Amino acid sequence: MVEQKTQAGSLRSDMTDFLQHLKYERNVSPHTLRNYASDLAQFKEYLLAVEKRDDIPVDQIDRLTIREWMAGLHEQNKKASIARKLASLRTFFQFLVREGKLDSNPAKQVATPRIERKLPTHLSMEDAVRFIETPDTNTDLGRRDRAILEFLYATGIRVSELVGIDIGDIDFRERLVRVTGKRKKERIVPFGEPAAQALMHYLEETRGTFLNECPEAERDLNAVFLHRRGGRLTTRSVGRLIDKYIKLCADIHSISPHSLRHTFATHLLDSGADLRDIQELLGHARLSTTQIYTQVSMEKMIQVYDKAHPKA
Repeated sequence: MVEQKTQAGSLRSDMTDFLQHLKYERNVSPHTLRNYASDLAQFKEYLLAVEKRDDIPVDQIDRLTIREWMAGLHEQNKKASIARKLASLRTFFQFLVREGKLDSNPAKQVATPRIERKLPTHLSMEDAVRFIETPDTNTDLGRRDRAILEFLYATGIRVSELVGIDIGDIDFRERLVRVTGKRKKERIVPFGEPAAQALMHYLEETRGTFLNECPEAERDLNAVFLHRRGGRLTTRSVGRLIDKYIKLCADIHSISPHSLRHTFATHLLDSGADLRDIQELLGHARLSTTQIYTQVSMEKMIQVYDKAHPKA
């Protein structure tokens, strides 16, 4: 520990101020806010248990304290999770530096665990089509689920963005949808005819049924994708329905709701789309995030070369 400054902030109150800053000034998503809150709460609990007191000035926290906490995380956490927790601390302490409560950021002096970056999992075009066509469109749930899978693959939007879509966000004439991404940034994304047909089929034949089965006071009249009781679907519900259809496709494994987003991006790149256009469609803030898909395409190209070239 380092010596206490005369005007040190309280860890508890500073964490509260920081989370308020993320919510109201930076407009982070609820999911991101929960992650920050969880990571910081875990660090606070560790620190107060070690110090055996109810609170601690933030300027008594140094890099050695953070390294000791991280060392204890390795038994039950993956490197990626530890790296995220460290990133949360860095952002928190940087906020305190900007607020004038600290002279420097102690978490910046702590090395991030080296993580092997895995390439995104994606489906081939044939498997993508087969997977999307799995739901039984003769049933209400099947029509909804087919529309969801078609829409995820057609737009590449995140599941959190999908469940947030309202009726007024969709322009069927131009086949465009307005989605709200991270930090509440809006963007317009096109979708194709198959997704439009599946969506219209669901809206005309199923959505009204779900609303009618729901008490009037509980109906979500704005949401596009509803559960059978008339409320807005959650990201967890979409995850469960995707797991359900994975089991029905016996030879398709290891995909997640995000895999359709990866598949969308990879197929666009393979078909010659410009990387910056894909960045715009995905809503990535940085091009470097989108560039991971060039590695996926490169791996595929190498595999084709190895199989096809006589002197590979």
